[in-house]
Amino acid sequence: MTIATAGAERRAKIVSAWSFDVFDTFLLRACATPDGVFERTYELSGISRICPNVSASFVQHRIQAESRARRTAREKRGSGEVHIGEIYSFFPFRLFGLARSDLNDLVESEFAAELELCRANPDMLRQYLDMKRAGHCVGFISDTYWDSGRLARLLRACHPGLTWDFLYASCDHGSSKSETLFATYLSEQGVDAGSSFHVGDNEKADIRGAKRHGIRPRYYPQATAQLASRFQREGALFELLCASAPSRLDHGARTLRRMVAARSAEKSPAFRLGLTVLGPVMAAFDAFIARRCEEVSGPGRKVALGFLGRDGFLPHRIWQELHDTRSAYLEINRRVSLIASADTIQPLVNLLSKVLKIDAPTFQDMMKMMPPKVALFFAGFPDGIATGEALAEALPELIDPAEIVELAAGLRARLLAYLRHAIPGFDDCTDLVLADLGYSGSVQKALRRIFDIEGLGIRVHGAYLMSLDDAFDDIAEDDSAAGFISDLVVTPHVKRMLIRNVALLEQICCSADGSVRDYDGDRVLREINPRPASQIALAGEIQSGALAFAGSAGKVAREFRLSPYATPDIAARWCAATLARLLLLPDEDELALLGGLKHDVNLGTHALAPMLDGDFIRRQITARGLSAACTSAAPPMWLAGSFALMSPSHAYLYTLFGANRLPADVFEESPGGSVQVGLFRGGGEASLETVTVHRTGLGELRIRIPVSRAMGIAMIALPLPKFAAEGLLHGVTIQTADDIRDAAKSQDVIGVAADSLVYAGIERRGDHYRAESEDGCLLIPVAPMAEDVAIYSVAITPLGASLKKRA
Repeated sequence: MTIATAGAERRAKIVSAWSFDVFDTFLLRACATPDGVFERTYELSGISRICPNVSASFVQHRIQAESRARRTAREKRGSGEVHIGEIYSFFPFRLFGLARSDLNDLVESEFAAELELCRANPDMLRQYLDMKRAGHCVGFISDTYWDSGRLARLLRACHPGLTWDFLYASCDHGSSKSETLFATYLSEQGVDAGSSFHVGDNEKADIRGAKRHGIRPRYYPQATAQLASRFQREGALFELLCASAPSRLDHGARTLRRMVAARSAEKSPAFRLGLTVLGPVMAAFDAFIARRCEEVSGPGRKVALGFLGRDGFLPHRIWQELHDTRSAYLEINRRVSLIASADTIQPLVNLLSKVLKIDAPTFQDMMKMMPPKVALFFAGFPDGIATGEALAEALPELIDPAEIVELAAGLRARLLAYLRHAIPGFDDCTDLVLADLGYSGSVQKALRRIFDIEGLGIRVHGAYLMSLDDAFDDIAEDDSAAGFISDLVVTPHVKRMLIRNVALLEQICCSADGSVRDYDGDRVLREINPRPASQIALAGEIQSGALAFAGSAGKVAREFRLSPYATPDIAARWCAATLARLLLLPDEDELALLGGLKHDVNLGTHALAPMLDGDFIRRQITARGLSAACTSAAPPMWLAGSFALMSPSHAYLYTLFGANRLPADVFEESPGGSVQVGLFRGGGEASLETVTVHRTGLGELRIRIPVSRAMGIAMIALPLPKFAAEGLLHGVTIQTADDIRDAAKSQDVIGVAADSLVYAGIERRGDHYRAESEDGCLLIPVAPMAEDVAIYSVAITPLGASLKKRA
């Protein structure tokens, strides 16, 4: 063992010193987590060829081997410090087709992985060299299984020519920083603890360990607690949503995020969200767009790039920040492009069928016409408001096809005039790349029809953040479409879950303007923007954070020698995990920040739909069960966030359902007995009906009591002591329809007001109740019924003796 020092003369006097932790402080790794080194070891060792696609097992066995080695060392020597060879002595060689003689090869492979992944931290290096130039005693103290010789090689590989006054590796001394390693350092180096400093990232070893010996610590955390928590959730989602891919090697994407965040001034929570979450996603998407433009380029081709408004507003801003290449922000939406492309009535039918509700003024504003038959159609509906589905079905009988042709031709001419203004040299363009959040390419397809009708041979290429890939088989042969997060990155099930919740991302990325409705020369005519000013300001602050990340990421990546976008499929998977974490597993701070956002539906209505509604989810689970709640139609627009309002575990259950990993026989209901309920009519007559008590996978009880209008029921008496004498009452809900099957399926679930329930012979405090006698009852008033059937559902978590009795 050799420890570099300044010599015996230095030890003869008291000196001040700066000591640095090595890993995750002076050196950073270009991988998502420290055990990314083990994942790379698996690849470099050749085991990946012998036993392909088992990197997760290799990593876990490497971790378990270290745990066993440390436990054995602690039992034998009183300290858990071990060398790398001791660790691999506990590795299961035969499992991976190796012999015990391969131990040194595994050690060399792991060290090669360290050499490949480690980078000198420029911030720490600058501080280190400054202290050295100032004449301080400077060196390293590391808790590590690499001996000082290998540690020296690693440090100099990351920064050639690096020198130090001391270098301590815990495995060489059989003691960690939390034990006696600091004391050894102080004694051997003759260091004055009170005037010396130690810099490190570990709260226990570096900070408390240094303090215990009188050394002044300087804390260098890897990430804030909030960001570390988000990273942990991202890692869990990566392994769930991209299960077949290695989950730790990200070419430094996470390290880049950490360093950009660490170097950025503390600003608002909205700005930090953009900086640490949305910015990395959009920067990766920007690199994908650049690749798409390169792919369609070639000899004799003139390529134009356009970002589709309004959701493409933020990606366009980032492109302008990062590239000299000209791009256009094109305010074209599905409604305008479909109308302009209509040479039959079918595109309008497709458009209107997706509209929730619409009235005559809105129709006229959209179509610039009001045929008499259409006016009569609206007059036949209450308040003149019809569903888009009803209008779409009736439309072929309401409008003359010639009117459609004339309407489309006028809008098409205005749209092309706008494109010629927005894209210089438009008529000489051979290829147009359209960048957008996604999803099925409706605008791209409509532009293809418009170009064909007008005789324009421009090829159209989609570059989408997320793509519904089965929607692109019908695009023209010379056109193309590709999604960054495609069905080769995540499964179609996962993709649809993400898109079900993507309204949140749309609102954040959106421009502050209203949606386009028409054009007047080079002027865009827009709808009113119904979103409140506070929401627009919040989105703007998040976008500012995303722009800040994009603006600094390139410089930081070069400084740290990171290439997060070099391998497109790896970048796409981590982008999917980052975005999925925000959309599917938001934390409480994000729910508070984003929960008040409203979604501008922008299809025939100026209404705003809520993002979150936790009570809605609770009612759905009570009435319809967990799986049915997971398939609820909008609103609320942010369904995963609404689950998260209930609890993080509910959000994760929703995620498991969307990933097709929530087995129905575990989480759905099963019959667990029956109970007789009392049905009281208005005249005082009573009858008993037997209903089934179901038990859910979450341990809750469900009782559903159907009643008909003909029965004239005024009150339901539910004898709680018969099946749950003590418990938590989560609520009582009502579903109505003209028959029991439709009622059971109905998503229109009404909650019965808690203060209208009567607890007879039952003590109640909030949601908690306890029966005082065997005759206690929950009395549920039956509301006047407008439809033939109503189903009253009750959700209870049994407690105490009730739970034991049922168990």
